[in-house]
Amino acid sequence: MLENKEPLAHRMRPRTLEEFVGQEDIVGKGKMLYRMIKADRISSVILYGPPGTGKTTLAMIIAESTKSNFQKLNAVTSGVADIKRVVSETQNNILNPSGKTVLFIDEIHRFNKSQQDALLPYVEDGTIILIGATTENPYFEVNKALLSRSSVFMLKPLSNENIEKIIRNALADKERGLGNYDVEISDEAIRFLADISNGDARVALNALELAVLTSPVDGGGKIRIGIETIENCVQKRRIVFDKSGDSHYDNISAFIKSMRGSNPDAAVFYLARALYAGEDPEFLARRIIICASEDVGMANPSALTVAVAAAEAVRMIGMPEARIILAHAAVMVATSPKSNSCYAAISKALDDVQNKRTGEVPMHLRNAVTPEMKEAGYGEGYKYAHDYPGNIVKQEYFPAGMEGTIYYNPTANGYEARIKEWLERFRNSK
Repeated sequence: MLENKEPLAHRMRPRTLEEFVGQEDIVGKGKMLYRMIKADRISSVILYGPPGTGKTTLAMIIAESTKSNFQKLNAVTSGVADIKRVVSETQNNILNPSGKTVLFIDEIHRFNKSQQDALLPYVEDGTIILIGATTENPYFEVNKALLSRSSVFMLKPLSNENIEKIIRNALADKERGLGNYDVEISDEAIRFLADISNGDARVALNALELAVLTSPVDGGGKIRIGIETIENCVQKRRIVFDKSGDSHYDNISAFIKSMRGSNPDAAVFYLARALYAGEDPEFLARRIIICASEDVGMANPSALTVAVAAAEAVRMIGMPEARIILAHAAVMVATSPKSNSCYAAISKALDDVQNKRTGEVPMHLRNAVTPEMKEAGYGEGYKYAHDYPGNIVKQEYFPAGMEGTIYYNPTANGYEARIKEWLERFRNSK
């Protein structure tokens, strides 16, 4: 049997909207992008989503359905000269009577500011209809002027049901798929493959093709594929984020918010995702330290001690055992009573220092390190707290004009409840 040398994922790329699976929210019948493609009234769009969700496929479907000139660039290998070439060809009435070009730029987030700026005037006057594809958040990575002239469509990871349908289509298709092979694959194996692909159709099809092409034909002429074969062809579940990409920040944000929200189970889950994707354990330790101070604070002062000790232990031990230490610290922070009063105090104080006239340090709080300074009044009238009952003495510590300012407002949570009670007595004493 002659084999098509193109990868199965490439051969099975949908050619029409009717063949496209998933993303019903944006290309379902009657949805905005569906109507734009069907009517050949495409305006500039940015397609944003994880790998294997159909961004390039949608661009190719547009290419097949539009009467306009269609050009494709990859931001990794292209530059301003390529943009100028496309514009020049577009403006050539002989080569392009319509005077318009639909320009697909894959990985548009890799274009720098000057390259994106080079596109802007031609997108603005309609010479170029831009279709940009990106795995990174376009609101961070794409020129705001380009964004304001484009519709952003967010593609989501395909559901397990979507992936299962794509797998079965590939197995049945005799023209482009594996329909000419006598493959017997269990429903359980298909479900497992769909699940382990984590919403990426390309991963599923690549694994399926490898399983079929490397499995022996039995005496009955069949290729039998079970879960064990699929496991060997995938090896490791694809995690749906890249430690250097936008999804990295989403996962870390969820990790921090789970600790802040006192959910140890979710915190451990997002920690596991980060570690599985190869995140630097020391980076994770630093995030736990910040959360221990910002979100737990004085409600459980020992949380910061544990977090700092964990960071040092992670440096000493390394992976894989560091995962236990990180989980220990994350659970400690997540299950501690919470207070952000120290965070709020320093934020408010910094705001005052930046925006107000805060005066000079009072003379009685200054050190008189020379006789001349003492004669000038440095330190005069200072009351040494340890000379007074309870080691507390009332005196003014703020500069003139700042008297009575309060930055630290303790909560009634955990250990901070004791601080709150003590501080109220101190502030109310005469």
